[in-house]
Amino acid sequence: MIDATIERFCRVIDLAVAAALAVMVVLVFGNVVLRYGFNSGIAVSEEVSRWLFVWLCFMGAVVAMKDGAHLGTDMLVSRLPVAGKKACMVLGHLLMLYVTWLFLDGSWQQARLNHDVTAPVTGAPVSVFYAAGVVFSLCAGLLLLLQLARLLTGRLRESELVMVKESEEQAELETLQAELAREESLRASSPTSGSRTRP
Repeated sequence: MIDATIERFCRVIDLAVAAALAVMVVLVFGNVVLRYGFNSGIAVSEEVSRWLFVWLCFMGAVVAMKDGAHLGTDMLVSRLPVAGKKACMVLGHLLMLYVTWLFLDGSWQQARLNHDVTAPVTGAPVSVFYAAGVVFSLCAGLLLLLQLARLLTGRLRESELVMVKESEEQAELETLQAELAREESLRASSPTSGSRTRP
């Protein structure tokens, strides 16, 4: 039930990110065409595009956290036994929750301080800009707490205990190396591959 709700929420975020990207493209490209072609422009283009970009990044980071797609290394954790993986995951989640709390506190203070400050072009409160950090922190904190609860109640598979994966190139290299090792072992174990001795 909870997992399905998270999936739907992340799908909504994906759609919002795609819509924000489309609006940014229209605003920036339209502004370039109007400026060079018609000596005109969209006044709010730069400001709105900048704000949308910040929101796009923060909301995309929530989805990436849910998928475990943030940059990281699994060189040590993937080699640990299950108990070691669980301990590392608990420690990692506690550290991330602490950092998320710091980020939430800072973003909230900035949003409050800038609530009465208006943007020069749109006239919107500048707190909208900092609210992206507040929303990200709340969503990320909730995801981290849910993952931690799943771990502590034993509802995580062993394959889910490693929070991040190496880069795609590293994964492809490891797959290729495993295939080559398999082929070498097959060649070595086949009866026709032995060296022939002359009588």
